[in-house]
Amino acid sequence: MTRDGSGDRPRDGSGDRLRDGSGDRPREGSGGRLRDRFGDRLRGLFPRTLRARLTLGLVALLAFCCLAVGIATVTALRGFLVGRVDEQIAALGPRLAAGLEHERRPDADNRVPDTRGVPPNTFAARLFRGRVTAAGVVRDQAVVGVPVSAADARALLALPPDRKPRTVRLSTLRAYRMAAYVGDDRDVLVTGLPLRPVEETTRRLARVELAVFGAVLVLAAFAAAGWVRLTLRPLRRVAATASRVAELPLASGQVELPERVPDADPRTEVGRVGAAFNRMLGHVADALARRHASEERLRGFAADASHELRTPVATIRGHAELALRRPDGDADRTPDDVRHALGRIQAESVRMGDMVEDLLLLARLDAGRPLAAEPVDLTRMVLDAVADARVAGPDHRWTMELPEDPVTLRGDEHRLHQMLANLLANARTHTPPGTRVTVRLERPRAGGGAVLEVEDDGPGVPADLRNAVFDRFVRGDRGRSRASGSTGLGLAIVAGVAAAHGGRAELDSVPGRTIFRVTLPGRPPA
Repeated sequence: MTRDGSGDRPRDGSGDRLRDGSGDRPREGSGGRLRDRFGDRLRGLFPRTLRARLTLGLVALLAFCCLAVGIATVTALRGFLVGRVDEQIAALGPRLAAGLEHERRPDADNRVPDTRGVPPNTFAARLFRGRVTAAGVVRDQAVVGVPVSAADARALLALPPDRKPRTVRLSTLRAYRMAAYVGDDRDVLVTGLPLRPVEETTRRLARVELAVFGAVLVLAAFAAAGWVRLTLRPLRRVAATASRVAELPLASGQVELPERVPDADPRTEVGRVGAAFNRMLGHVADALARRHASEERLRGFAADASHELRTPVATIRGHAELALRRPDGDADRTPDDVRHALGRIQAESVRMGDMVEDLLLLARLDAGRPLAAEPVDLTRMVLDAVADARVAGPDHRWTMELPEDPVTLRGDEHRLHQMLANLLANARTHTPPGTRVTVRLERPRAGGGAVLEVEDDGPGVPADLRNAVFDRFVRGDRGRSRASGSTGLGLAIVAGVAAAHGGRAELDSVPGRTIFRVTLPGRPPA
């Protein structure tokens, strides 16, 4: 024993672990993972399709019925054959066992064993005063002695002398049906017949049934598969129609739904499903038609309003500039507040004109008007756009990561430049001074096209705005300032131009790292 008692009790750490029981039970996480893994493996053993499950269910039901019939017939046959053996034992009685051993003064019951009319392999034994005095089996019309082990003796002595046959297994013999009788000399006489013929007959019947039932199950599996396939044909039509509907672009534009499910018989379950699906398709078609009509009216209004606003906005801007450019002699007569008001009118008219142009561009993109398809040098475009951004935002740190070879693709150079300029303006406007903005241009590993990324280490996009950042009139708050007075259309134009070129715009933002990624194919869609 040590002085500090470390040999009598565990240390504090181990004691804590023993007290909280963490060493006696597995962790909840590992047990949950094991249960999930076992559940996945168990589910993987069963088929997934309805046709396979129905076929498997029918075959399994038929196999269960065959198994029940087989067990019943084998059991009934065995019981019948065992009953016949018991009748033979009752007919034989104790006369064979009575002649196994002679007394000094023989009487009528003690004579040489008579094997006439006794079936071969008949067993006979004599028990006296708790031991087996003689035991033999009939072979070649004579009784041949058999060795009796201690276990065999216990099994024979356990037989009650009530003349009822029971099954006993001896070490030197197979299963026997044996009956015990009380002799005249207070001994016990045992007579038994072998069960080997019964077992061979039942095994032969079991093999025949196994072969027949196996062939029946194979044929039934093919027949059930064909029948289930034929029965589920209307359901496959419903699934095929649903698959065609699922492949349609239902997000926007005019959509023509496919034909309805044929043979929708309301008298069947599948027919009722098909009829309900047809009614649902009708409602969806009406809703899509109404939505498309509403979108067309909205696009037409936006395009018409933007087009009509261009002239008055330009007029206001021209008059404001004309008023501010008066001769010097007259300029001194203009009050300062009036000149300030004219300056504000000019600035807001410029801003309103830009908004009108953006709305008109979005309306044209929504209408699906074709863009120009000409070779565009994206590398040169990135160089020019970043040079302009350095002039507009000297407080930011602008870097570029460009491949060695120029990256070119076919598209609308003016719209692509506008898209990149909007991304750079977004990074400049909504990040604090000193933010590093990196423009990255790459070629995808497979296929043509290009991947354009604008990354900054600013505060990031708020989580509640990330899913709607490319929608129209969406502005940042807190993390992304509104001090610039942006219209909220810049990123919507980015997404629209990318989609018009067959690409997509994505956002990946966490605090301290925001990436706007635009993926463009090698050739815009027709």
